[in-house]
Amino acid sequence: MLLTPGVYNSAYFEHTYLARQMGIELVEGRDLVVHNNIVYMRTTAGLRRVDVIYRRIDDDFVDPLAFRPDSILGSAGLLNAYRAGNVALANAIGTGVADDKALYAYVPAIIRYYLGEEPIIGNVETYLLEDAHQRAYVLDNIEKLVIKAVGESGGYGMLIGPHSTQPQRDEFKRAVLANPRNYIAQPTLSLSRAPCFIDGAVEPRHVDLRPYILYGEDIQIVPGGLTRVALRRGSLVVNSSQGGGSKDTWVLYD
Repeated sequence: MLLTPGVYNSAYFEHTYLARQMGIELVEGRDLVVHNNIVYMRTTAGLRRVDVIYRRIDDDFVDPLAFRPDSILGSAGLLNAYRAGNVALANAIGTGVADDKALYAYVPAIIRYYLGEEPIIGNVETYLLEDAHQRAYVLDNIEKLVIKAVGESGGYGMLIGPHSTQPQRDEFKRAVLANPRNYIAQPTLSLSRAPCFIDGAVEPRHVDLRPYILYGEDIQIVPGGLTRVALRRGSLVVNSSQGGGSKDTWVLYD
């Protein structure tokens, strides 16, 4: 089953689509109950055991007994059931470490170390703000750079220097100095643009492409992907939680 935070989540449409396409149940935390370290789904015909969960809830909210006690999104006891081996989590607790944006700076070194190869595609230059020299450069050029909190997603905790105000830049400088490890910086990239039908007219909007790769015995690149679009004029933020949208992605063959 797919575990979703619910209808108020900005990606809920994606959760419903995935569940429908995979032929699995779409549930919220309140639909689950854990008894003797076994997870069950509540149904009109009684409890039904759950074997595999694809969760779309952050670690902190999965189980109020193990993580945030104020969470109402997860299910109490879920972590103990997972520890006992009675339920599988398709994306296990802790996999979010891969979302730590500080890893960006190490991607070329990771490729060389684990694959013994040189990166084929260049990495976006990433400044680690815990390094005093890099931090000094970033703070002196903050109006040209993008500052990101390493543990945030969805366009939160981010400053786009060229589009920011002086008070916003000052606020981020203070935040960086208070906790340098919590931030990285990158050059401001000029995203591609695509025509969009906005308020009865065709206008250009910035877009990016998120490809999908299936990893198993073989590695397969899916012929398609998610094209995200910044619906606000001039915006570089394509995240749905920040007012972004999506466009159809077409793959053309000769």
